[in-house]
Amino acid sequence: MRDLTASIESEFRRYKIMADTAIGQVNDADLAVVIGAESNPIGVIVKHVGGNLASRFSDFLTSDGEKPWRQRDEEFERAGTSRATVLDVWERGWRVLFEALAPLSDADLTRTVTIRAEPMPVYVALHRSLGHTASHVGQIVYVAKALRGADWTTLSIPRGKSAEFNRAMMADRRPVAPES
Repeated sequence: MRDLTASIESEFRRYKIMADTAIGQVNDADLAVVIGAESNPIGVIVKHVGGNLASRFSDFLTSDGEKPWRQRDEEFERAGTSRATVLDVWERGWRVLFEALAPLSDADLTRTVTIRAEPMPVYVALHRSLGHTASHVGQIVYVAKALRGADWTTLSIPRGKSAEFNRAMMADRRPVAPES
């Protein structure tokens, strides 16, 4: 059975699509733009998420999620933020994640994994990673939206269109008659 694991995988995929769409709206130079003194540019966030996912999910069930080969501090360096460089790290991380999630069943959720020498159930590690990833996707979207301004294409329901969206959704979902 894969009800819960499939649900978690689906949420990861949803966040990847959201980030990919935001990244696709900015130009190469925008990947290095810092919008605040303590903020990171999109390219740095992308490298960090990719590096984190690759580390956490390589040999997910059998080795510590913080791999000795990971250079976390380098993920936050602003050099090497070309689109090709950051997207290579990004795609590798997501590929490793989805390859690790594919064989998991709901029965695996109570197994124990280790991250930075801390043992935890798989479901805790997955929720932590999903939350971490979602927060960074939110940063990517926020920065991309700030950089695009009026040229931003919304990733959800456009402003002022909620009622129209809800009507369309309700029209698509006709009530099911109860069985007699």
